[in-house]
Order: sequence, then C-alpha cells, then structure tokens
Amino acid sequence: MHKLIPLTFLAAALAACTQPGEPSAPAANGAAAAQPAKAAEAKPAEAKPAEAKAAQAPATQAKVGQPAPDFTLPDLDGKPVKLADYKGKTVVLEWFNPGCPFVQLAHRKGGLKGVPAQHLQKGVVWLAINSGAPGKQGTTREENVKAMQEFGMSYPLLIDEKGDVGRAYGAQRTPHMYVIDPQGTLVYAGAIDSTKGGEPEPDEQVTNYVDAALAELTAGKPVSTRETEAFGCTVKY
Repeated sequence: MHKLIPLTFLAAALAACTQPGEPSAPAANGAAAAQPAKAAEAKPAEAKPAEAKAAQAPATQAKVGQPAPDFTLPDLDGKPVKLADYKGKTVVLEWFNPGCPFVQLAHRKGGLKGVPAQHLQKGVVWLAINSGAPGKQGTTREENVKAMQEFGMSYPLLIDEKGDVGRAYGAQRTPHMYVIDPQGTLVYAGAIDSTKGGEPEPDEQVTNYVDAALAELTAGKPVSTRETEAFGCTVKY
C-alpha cells in the first residue's frame, strides 16, 4: 500500500510553491489546459531569462496516443530548440520550476536524481521546460542557472514565458512529465513516479513511471502505464 506524504513536508511544500489564489490539490493529466494563476509576485529586474521572440506555440492540443505538438522555444542562452528536430529519437519533457520544493526533492533524492543522465547516455533527448510567466516564482535566469548546476542538469532548459507550450501539453504541475516515442507520438503523461510528490518510506516500493516507459520503448514494447496524476506545485502561468 502506498504511504502517505509526510504532513510536515506537504505543508511546507505547498506553502512554498502555491501563490495566493492558486489551487493546491493535485491536478489530473491529459489534454485539459491549466488555468492561469491570478496572482503575481513582484517582478524581478532580471525576470526574462531569454528572449520570447524565438518561441513558437504549438497549434494542436496534446493527447496521449496522438502526435506530440511541435514547438520551438529558446534555451537560457536564447538559442531556439525545435521539437521536430528530434524526430526519430525518444524525447522526455520535464516541466520545471527551480523554486518548487517538489522539483527540488525529485532532483536531490527522488525520481529525477540521476535518471536523466542515465537515459541521455542511451541516446534519449531530455528537455526541461519552465512555463512560468515573468515575475513569477522560479523564472529568473539566475535561479534557473543555479538550479541546473546544483542538480547536474546537462540537458537544455527551455523558456516558455507566455505559457503557450505548457497549456498545449496540459502541463499543470512541476514536475509534470511527458514521453514522446521516436515516431513523434506522445506515449506517457503524468508524474515522475508513484511517490505522489513526497519522500517514500525506507521499505516502500516506488515505481518510476518515466524510467519504466523508457525501458519499454527500448525493448520495443508498448508503454503499459500511459497516464498518471501529476503532483507538485502549480505551473506559474
């Protein structure tokens, strides 16, 4: 049976990652787009990590089993990255917010610790996406660069400050994960693993949904778990 998330961590995490007016409960996955946050924090002077002019929004809505919407987004240095350029490779999308305690836990000792590096060595493309609006939590270039260094993220972090790509994929939480197969089909959407955003008990059996999906794709098998409920902070649209 799955263990409950420790209340002390949950209370602290929700307080740290939820802004006034935002829901704190986990959101369902799928094609439904996330609702924009209504409250904004004071806008830092350096709130634009990269120029938004390089961004190109998807024209379709993401749905598991259907072609993943194409997009072009700038990385932290302003270099445009286009999803279509990775056709023929397995791609993982990771919705990211360096200020979110759930993201921090996942990278420091949870389902994202070391997992991206393992799959990058096998030829998987891993892309992090920050869909926070300028001035919201975790959107400054300084915060993102520092987090990437701390977490050992050797893959690109893309900036979606208008939130078009996040909404097209229905990204509602950080981390919110998506797996795209070499044919360009979205084959998984949801949580990184079965811990529901918390820290597992020492004897708890944890299923890393992304790791499992990638293993099944490598073995030429269909992904057995296609959708799960994402847990974490709300995406700061």
